[in-house]
Amino acid sequence: MIPNVELAALLGCRMSGTGVGVDEHQQTSVPGIYSAGEATGIGGLELSLVEGEIAGYAAGGNPDRARALFGARASHRHFAMALEGAFALRAELRDLPQAGTLVCRCEDVTMERVRACANWREAKLHTRCGMGPCQGRICGGAVEFLLGWQAESVRPPVLPARVGSMSR
Repeated sequence: MIPNVELAALLGCRMSGTGVGVDEHQQTSVPGIYSAGEATGIGGLELSLVEGEIAGYAAGGNPDRARALFGARASHRHFAMALEGAFALRAELRDLPQAGTLVCRCEDVTMERVRACANWREAKLHTRCGMGPCQGRICGGAVEFLLGWQAESVRPPVLPARVGSMSR
């Protein structure tokens, strides 16, 4: 389970080990931008909802109402930590893929082809790994775990559109 952080990264927000880095009021490193839910780390519906409430109250200028929800958030974070522990990938799994194991199922790229590359960018250029319909949302996490490669660029999840083109 990997949080979707593309928009926050595009806006220049600091990342943490689990997703978008936020302060106690869910504000990111960019003033006026708040993040809650899955983008700050996988933790379940209840945690997402209470984080959203905290962010909403804080953004709306009511930090006392936000602070009143900190206990509930702490309780739900306990569940999130248990979830993370239960689904953490063990190091020995890095040794399982064989040469013919598919790493990128969108583009049919094998482990052998990816290992022949020096980094994520080279793998994308030479094998198309991460360039299929999922845009690396599946194989990106696998490659990060297996080889320690991080995506080197952020692909914008939003694009400008003219209002007129939406009314047709």
